[in-house]
Amino acid sequence: MAENLLRALAQVRTRLLDQDGLVRAVASGRQRGAEPRWRRVELRYVDLKAGRHLQLTAYDATQAHTSNHAVGPSGQPSAARDAVDDLLDAPFGNWHVETTSESVQLRVTKKGALLHVSERSAPVEVERGHDRDKERLLAEDDPLFRALGLADADGRLKPSRRDKFRQVEEFLRLLDTAVTEAIDKGQLRRPTAEEPLLVADLGCGNAYLTFAAERYLAGVRGLPVHLVGVDVKEQSREHNERVAAELGLDAQFVVGTIGGAEVDPAPEVVLALHACDTATDEALARAVRWEAPLVLAAPCCHHDVAAQLRRAPTPAPYSMLTRHGILRERFADTLTDGLRATLMRLQGYRVDVVQFVESQHTPRNTLLRATRATGPVSGGSLRREYDELVATWGISPKLAELLDA
Repeated sequence: MAENLLRALAQVRTRLLDQDGLVRAVASGRQRGAEPRWRRVELRYVDLKAGRHLQLTAYDATQAHTSNHAVGPSGQPSAARDAVDDLLDAPFGNWHVETTSESVQLRVTKKGALLHVSERSAPVEVERGHDRDKERLLAEDDPLFRALGLADADGRLKPSRRDKFRQVEEFLRLLDTAVTEAIDKGQLRRPTAEEPLLVADLGCGNAYLTFAAERYLAGVRGLPVHLVGVDVKEQSREHNERVAAELGLDAQFVVGTIGGAEVDPAPEVVLALHACDTATDEALARAVRWEAPLVLAAPCCHHDVAAQLRRAPTPAPYSMLTRHGILRERFADTLTDGLRATLMRLQGYRVDVVQFVESQHTPRNTLLRATRATGPVSGGSLRREYDELVATWGISPKLAELLDA
């Protein structure tokens, strides 16, 4: 039942100002008819040489902005208190607050606020160090990284595997935000021990991100999850089952193609990370067929549309986009993912296309984040724009074929 927004925000404020109890807080989303300055703000307390400060990391459309605000005597005005009050005055639609003993979710609705407070099964310790490496969602010495071969026997990351670790970290940040917002908005149900969140990773390979998702969601966030990984290689299944047994994770792995994957009951979150070429299309089509509420897909190569562009005559006046091979390949990447995003919107999904990880770590750094919002859209301007675009370029996107089938 909705309650008074000011009273709910007051409860959030009390926890945000608890410098000893606050682990981490996130403000995101927007209230109806309003737009906050930042897309997302993360809060935590850090101990600097000048004393304890509230650290804010605010994200706009392109980058993060970090600021530190001094904490004064209890009950007295301070920069930290002012920063908290400014954020609470902003029209954020969602607050997620983690303390050493509680998890608090606040979602603003047109009728007021929905506040959910759950106690942790066991208290957690909080790290106040300012070193960026200590702000990882999963610590570098987590047993997961030793089991995956990213760290040595002493828990030190291998220099040659730091890019993979960075990918895991950035993926978890995106997953954390997506799951939190979907639960807060009622698009994903709140999982329980009896009915865990069902997650499928299609084309999982050696399941770096599958295991990291389970480790973070269940081990750090305290959300019960059950993961299923699908891959065509028997070797991957055997390897992943050994790792899951070693880490004691609730995950199972099956051998099969993405298009033929049978997962029962149907997963609620579908992942497809770096599935090659049209395998990403197969994963998106499978997610639509399952009516999955949340889909995260990081495409890999885009050979299919690139090959069609080479075969078809370039429409005027766009020959400059395809005359040079490197530009044609980059254009094919953009065109493919733009069409995928549009097709998912036509299936009733709200889609964001975001940067997965910086380009110096991987050239394939785009992620499609799709949240099911409505039923399929049969017509309208979006469909007309899509039809005109594919007709102009003379291409047939694989995802469209799979959805029609």
